[in-house]
Amino acid sequence: MIRRHGEHTIQRAVDRVGLLEHLKNFEHSVVVLDYTLFDFVDVEQLLIVSERFSMAGWILLSDELTPKLIRRLVYSSNAFSIVFKDCPLYELKEALQAASRNSRYICQRAMGTVVAELQEEEVRGVLTQTEKEIVKAIAQGKTTKEIAAERFLSIHTINTRSEERRVGKECR
Repeated sequence: MIRRHGEHTIQRAVDRVGLLEHLKNFEHSVVVLDYTLFDFVDVEQLLIVSERFSMAGWILLSDELTPKLIRRLVYSSNAFSIVFKDCPLYELKEALQAASRNSRYICQRAMGTVVAELQEEEVRGVLTQTEKEIVKAIAQGKTTKEIAAERFLSIHTINTRSEERRVGKECR
């Protein structure tokens, strides 16, 4: 964890409890986290912590993240930058800069994962044209609030309909 305001220092947390303690003391931090080595129960718990500490910037830096996890983070939150450990150095720098501005950066490999899944769903005819446009807008970094405003819909409509379509199609 790196403090953003004042003197830059690096703090190390070895578990979720330690991370929470650091975040209580340094809310304006950039958290660099290897999700696969940390003790979060699931991605939902990570999302809750990121919402609780919304002043922090978050970077997931990992050897391996599942497509499902990447998709969940990209679609659910603008708080997370995603970078793989084998990505070029410039992508890590971009992620650090984005996190320090409370925006996100998705490395090419992670974006490729999201796009590949989108293309697979397109082949199966799973998504409507509107759903494809919404997914592409999310992948480009737009928030659900921005997308809803552009489409004159509520944020809840976009989230609910997307979730209903996903669940309904998985059950078929």
